[in-house]
Amino acid sequence: MNEIIERLQSEAGLTEEQAAKTLEVIKNYVIEKFPMLEGAVGNLFGNN
Repeated sequence: MNEIIERLQSEAGLTEEQAAKTLEVIKNYVIEKFPMLEGAVGNLFGNN
């Protein structure tokens, strides 16, 4: 997950906090829309 945060910081100009929040929103959205993928999403983004 740190690699994605670093890429969001460098490529999108986000702060570390903004990048982490962005990932949290995306993670929650995917789980909400596709609950059957919760395990895979948790593995990809971390089970925070």
